[in-house]
Amino acid sequence: MEMRKPDWLRAKLPSSPEYRNVRNLVDENALHTVCQSAQCPNMGECWSRRTATLMILGNTCTRACTFCAIETGRPQELDLFEPARVAGAVKRMGLKHAVITSVARDDLPDGGAQVWASTIKAIRYQNPETAIEVLIPDFRGNTDQLDIVLDAKPDILNHNLETVQRLQRPVRKTASWDITSKVLAHSKSRGFTTKSGIMLGIGEEQDEIEHCLRHLHSIGVNIITIGQYLQPTKEHRKMFRWVEPKEFDHWKQFGLDLGFDVVESGPLVRSSYHADEQSDHFREKNQEKAGTAAPVA
Repeated sequence: MEMRKPDWLRAKLPSSPEYRNVRNLVDENALHTVCQSAQCPNMGECWSRRTATLMILGNTCTRACTFCAIETGRPQELDLFEPARVAGAVKRMGLKHAVITSVARDDLPDGGAQVWASTIKAIRYQNPETAIEVLIPDFRGNTDQLDIVLDAKPDILNHNLETVQRLQRPVRKTASWDITSKVLAHSKSRGFTTKSGIMLGIGEEQDEIEHCLRHLHSIGVNIITIGQYLQPTKEHRKMFRWVEPKEFDHWKQFGLDLGFDVVESGPLVRSSYHADEQSDHFREKNQEKAGTAAPVA
């Protein structure tokens, strides 16, 4: 029997002029957004705030994760003009904080790393004041490919662990706990601000969530997002439970007590939800730390 969606998960319908403007920009520039492809419940709110997560390398993924609504199959050929279009859209939207993601492109020799780098550089060239957050695939753990992205110098490196260790294989199939950990740890070793996220309600146990958060903190992740899993279709992995807001509050406090710089935790939270505010909070917190540090003798 289908579980009735609780009131706290009912997102507002989009209606503002800002929402329509963003939609027009996306359509006119033939851009893909994870907001649309992944059926994000926050699209109305985020687009009304003139924020959108732009998705590069097409909208067909070479993987078939059981939680994800993005189409899977044989991707189209690379669009070499895409980086410039994305950069132009960021400029026309007037974004202070741009979030870029992509499908997995295991069909490409470099996993799409060069397109990633070109996109970051194009955004930086046209929008020198814009902070750039990248939500990347795992490049199968290939650090040479990852370094191509990192060498383009994004401001925040985001890669999601998605779920607890026990559920990695049934939920993510071709991704893994170890490879994701390697991506995050390598990025941290190079001095980048790192971010990751998990879903709740997908079959995990409470002690597994705690272990997951402790692990992410141990490898230096700065920002963590925690949200409710929503089953896209009947063919996708079953949702096991609705997680109440008070439990999300608990995990937020748990994460802050562990030492994460920023914890965004709530039923509607997704990887890029309020990403601009998270970035501002992280920057302010670290400025405060610098201001209160003991002077060097």
